[in-house]
Amino acid sequence: MKHWLAAYVRLHHEKRTRDHLLSMGIECFLPVQEEIHQWSDRRKKVELIVLPMIIFVRVDVSERALPLTLSSVLRYLVLRGESTPAIIPDAQMDRFRFMLDYSEETVELCPAPLVPGECVRVIKGPLTGLEGELLLMNGKSKVAIRIDMLGVAQVNMSVRYVEKIRKNDLYKQAI
Repeated sequence: MKHWLAAYVRLHHEKRTRDHLLSMGIECFLPVQEEIHQWSDRRKKVELIVLPMIIFVRVDVSERALPLTLSSVLRYLVLRGESTPAIIPDAQMDRFRFMLDYSEETVELCPAPLVPGECVRVIKGPLTGLEGELLLMNGKSKVAIRIDMLGVAQVNMSVRYVEKIRKNDLYKQAI
């Protein structure tokens, strides 16, 4: 059975590592977002890496050592006191990928733990269907999703675009 694992890679080697892993037939995900940069003479779309030095790989136990054969892959993320790589639940990865793919706002990753807020579902806009927690930070409302061991991915969201859901519904999906 395949699981998502987070692998540390050398700084500025994330995109090359993604390409090498794909050429090896290993399913991987590099969280990037496109942003338009303005210079005095031109505008250009630039791919920004959301989590520097981290790439996600989906492997089973027999394939786990393959990514580590690349010189740019340093090691897997492990829980403190353990030696096996930490598994990131599929439901969390699916919500994170959905948020990155469809958000028109910049997705931020905050390593601090999330203070529990109201569980909400986005009902309007490009992120319709995304479920997470509603936060208020510096007077702005945000929808946040937890990613085990990495923190919280959050995006600005008007409270008019969300509806409240029961906490049990959200946590059933994470299991």
